Formats: sequence, structure tokens, C-alpha cells
Amino acid sequence: MLRLLFFFFNYSDRFLKMPSRKFADGEVVRGRWPGSSLYYEVEILSHDSNSQLYNVKYKDGTELELKESDIKPLTSFRQRKSGSTSSSPSRRRGSRSRSRSRSPGRLPKGSRRSASASYQADLKEARKEARKDMLEVKLTPLVLKPFGNSINRYNGEPELIERNDMPHKHTQEKFHLSQESSHIPTQYSLRARRDEIKLKEVESKEEIVVTKRPALLRTSEVTATQSKDLEFGGVPGVFLIMLGLPAFLFLLLLMCKQKEPSLLNFPPPLPALGDLWETRVFGAYLLWFLLQALFHLLPIGKVVEGTPLTDGRRLKYRLNGFYAFILTSALVGACFFWNVELYYVYRHFLQFALAAILFATGLSVYLYARALKAPQDELSPASSGNAIYDFFIGRELNPRIGTFDLKYFCELRPGLIGWVVINLVMLLAEMKEQNRAVPSLAMILVNSFQLLYVVDALWNEEALLTTMDIIHDGFGFMLAFGDLVWVPFIYSFQAFYLVSHPNELSWPMASLIIALKLCGFVIFRCANSQKNAFRKNPADPRLAHLKTIHTSTGKNLLVSGWWGFVRHPNYLGDLIMALAWSLPCGFNHILPYFYVIYFTILLVHREARDEHHCRKKYGLAWEKYCQRVPYRIVPYIY
Repeated sequence: MLRLLFFFFNYSDRFLKMPSRKFADGEVVRGRWPGSSLYYEVEILSHDSNSQLYNVKYKDGTELELKESDIKPLTSFRQRKSGSTSSSPSRRRGSRSRSRSRSPGRLPKGSRRSASASYQADLKEARKEARKDMLEVKLTPLVLKPFGNSINRYNGEPELIERNDMPHKHTQEKFHLSQESSHIPTQYSLRARRDEIKLKEVESKEEIVVTKRPALLRTSEVTATQSKDLEFGGVPGVFLIMLGLPAFLFLLLLMCKQKEPSLLNFPPPLPALGDLWETRVFGAYLLWFLLQALFHLLPIGKVVEGTPLTDGRRLKYRLNGFYAFILTSALVGACFFWNVELYYVYRHFLQFALAAILFATGLSVYLYARALKAPQDELSPASSGNAIYDFFIGRELNPRIGTFDLKYFCELRPGLIGWVVINLVMLLAEMKEQNRAVPSLAMILVNSFQLLYVVDALWNEEALLTTMDIIHDGFGFMLAFGDLVWVPFIYSFQAFYLVSHPNELSWPMASLIIALKLCGFVIFRCANSQKNAFRKNPADPRLAHLKTIHTSTGKNLLVSGWWGFVRHPNYLGDLIMALAWSLPCGFNHILPYFYVIYFTILLVHREARDEHHCRKKYGLAWEKYCQRVPYRIVPYIY
């Protein structure tokens, strides 16, 4: 009977809700860590009289809201250590294991059996309610946010260096954790109160509330929110881009073929539209695409899972891009052996460009048409509900024909491998056009530099699965045109330029360019490898020296190593390599430096978009991160 009285006195505060305040501001007490039975020393910061919650601060700086029942005076813990007669931890957890010895105040066995059954049932129910009250944790729902779009660089992604890539499950309910639980699941987070208030102020106009079933999001909600954050100038902007990019591509190629590619000679002579179409060329391009699709379907290479989708599923991807490159190289070698005239590609370069544009446009029409029937949970977070914008940005996130993922295939195969083949064609064309026995040193450097870049991308193919292109952007005209047209015909621009405008490069100058290229590549590869290793296994002993900043989402931002140097070290490496690709072309014209200028604008725009997204997502933690790493892409330039 005495044990029952002890139980009642110890837990009476859990049954009676006292409106008065028990602890004062600044008082040091012990607070229970939510989801566990462990108590830690905390300081009372404030008290909310409406919710009856205390805002407390732990020694590590974490600020949480606790109920009064989860807070104990320091003296109560000292009494327990000295042999307090309060209930033991096992008893408080509801354990049934008890000592078989009888205490002096314990009733005889027969008397206990004759106790009122209703009283025992009421007491059992009270204990159950007390345990529920102890283990109840109020979780702050996270908010899904649309963010900016990417443009066809295989490594392009927002630099959110986090400990896990699991999508957050969103709910507005209270969850009761099991008694044995000692941690909060990663899909929920305990957001610091001050951080939460600031985030609410920033996000109040753009919030999308996602319930447990994100597949049932109303289209009107998505459209209303995302219409405020449309990229590339919204609907008018993407419409002009779709019209202007093909024309701009042809102007660049036509200017490059002139003997004097100066702006004074703009515009270049335009060919007749009939001269740009050739059925044989379109057939050759279609054959190239299907050949790469066949290589992709071969059952070689390991199969990995992508990042979780909104419904928790993980799509599977076969990593055989490097094998496809080896098979393509063998096929090109066979063409040499059989005396196939690869120079044909250079002579019909404009026709091949038109074939690629038409194929990419037709593919975009097919993608949009099939996306109209796609379920809501398979749509891209970037889609808006507007037909023109969704045709450009992509409506469906992962369009597949069976297990054949169209977006993943186009990202690295036809365009990226085609870029290397075109560079080789330009090397042969230079030898033929300039009557050389061997290619020029400038052409060799351009081919070697860009070959290394492509091989590195294919070798590290798995890194593509965490990029914005895969996890956020749909597959529409933007990625189709970028992957199939822009990459092979613009990224090979330096080699195309050298065919008609040779540049004799000295060995000392070549040595400096090689050193610049290697410097950029080391920064680029080391930064990406460190980021990918951290994402895959944050507990890797090789990463133990890295410092992080914990965020209110439960994830960590990497603030040391390469990522403590600048916020986007891989962008810095990319820019250095882009400059090294153009330097072999000399300084007679600005045209071969178009890629450097374009890529700088692209990365500055992408960095600004990433900054906006991260500031909204991480709030005060991102401000702290920016203080720790003040430089964005280039050191000493804010």
C-alpha cells in the first residue's frame, strides 16, 4: 500500500494540470530529452502561459520547448542518488520485474488478492496515461519548398552538404514514441523556437503544407505557390529561351566557320533552310541515340538505388556509363579500321546540329504529352501547372519506359559521350583542313582536357543521382535540349574553332595551361569526392576531422575541408578548368571564350539560387554557416 502512495505522490503532477508556474526564468534544472528517459541540466529561458510550455536551453546550446512534467529540480536527483524511496527507473518505465522479498509495509498475499478489482484497473489506467504523457513529443512539421532549376551540368546541384538525403515526412500531429525509443526519427526534427519563428516570417507567403500523404497534394496548392518562384523570367522568359537558343547556337557555329569571326562581321551569311536538312544525317543521329540506349540496357555494371521519392520509394539505376564509353571507343576504333570517313561529321556539322534540335524538341513533346497522364506524386517539384513553363522545365520527374529512365540516360550518354566523339572528329578535320601530319598541340590539349572531364563524370556516375537535375527538375525541353544539343555542340566549341583558326602554342605556355587545368581538376574532384563521401557515410573515420554546423532540420552543413574554403569549391574548380579549355585557342578572338563567359554567368545564377533556397530552409543555421564561410565561389570575393 505504501508503494501505491509513493507512486501517487511522485506522479500526481502528471494527472493534475496546474495553471501556476513552478520554475522561474534563469533557474537551472534538469529537463528530459524528448523521446527518452534521460534528464540533462538545462536553463529556463521563458515560459508561455498559453501553452504552459517552458523554453529551455541545454548545455550544447540546443533550445527546446518542454512541458512542466518533463522538468525536475536538481535536488530531486541528488535525493535519488542518496537512496530516495521514490520509484525506481524500471518501475517508472512500467516494468513488471519486481523483487520477490516482502517489505515491512507490504500487505499479506491474501489481502492483496482481495483488493478491489476496479481500483487496480483504475490504477493501471492511470499509470498508462502517465507513461503516455511522459513520452509524448511535440514535433515541428517541416515544410517542402520549391527551389530553383538546374541546367545540364552533370555535377550541378545545390550544395547542401547533409548527413542524410532522406526526404522529410510532414505531419501536423503529435506522435507517441515507444518506451524503448532513445532518438527522434530522422524524418522529424525538433526545431529551435527562435529559429522556427524566423522561418515562419520568411516562409509565411510561400508555405506548402504537406500531410502524411504527399501524393494527395492539390494541384491548386502547388500551382499557387510555385507560380511565385518561376525561374528564367517565368513563362515569357522560357518562351523566349526556347525560341532563341536554337537560333543562337546556329549563329555561333556560323561565325566560327568564318575566316575572321569578329563582331564586326555579324551577322554571318545564313544558309538556306533546305541546305540544313539531310535525311541521312538525321538517320545517323537517330542511330547514335539508339546505339547508346542499347549500351545502357546491357546487364553490366552495378545497380544502385536513388534518393527516396516523396512516397518513400527508391528507383533503381544501373551504373554502366563507363562501360558504354569503352564500347563506343571500340566502335570508333573499328570505324578507323574499316576506313569509315568520320570527316563526314565535320562537313555536315550544321545538319547534325539541326537533327539534334529536332530530335530534342520531338522528345520534349512526347515527355509533356505522357506527363499529362502521370499521377500527382510523380510530377516534378519544379512544375507549375502552366503548359508553356512545364514544357520547358519538365512536368514529370522520372519518366520511364519500363525500367528505362529517359532523363538519367540522356544526362550522361548521347550528349556527353558524343562530345568526346565530336572532339575527335575535329582533331581529324584539323589535320585534313590544314594538311598536318599530326594534330596541333593546342588541339591535343583541348581534346585531352575535355576527355579527362568526361571520363571523370562517367567513372563517378553515381554522384549524378544526388544532383538537382535528377531529384528536383522534371525532364522537359530544358534538359533535353541541354543534354542532346547544348553539351555536344557548344562544349566542343574550342575544338571546332581550332579547325579553321589554328594557334601555334609554345611548350612553356602549354605547361602553364596544363598546370592550371590540373589545379582546377584537383579542386573539382576533391571537393566533390569529399561531399559525396560525407553524404554516403557521415560516420566514416576518414571524415572525423571535418567540422559541421547542426541545423534545425536535423541535418548538418559541412564547414571545413574544401567546403570551409569557399561555399562552392566545385564551382571554383569548374571555372578554372573552363578557362584552361579556352586558353589553347589564343587571344585573337573572343569567340572561343564564349564558354567561359556563359559558364560564369550560369554558376553565379545557380549560386544565388542555392543561397536563397538554403537561407529559407536552414534559417539561423545558414546565417551562422555564412559567417564561418564568407566566400561564395572565389576566395576574397563575396
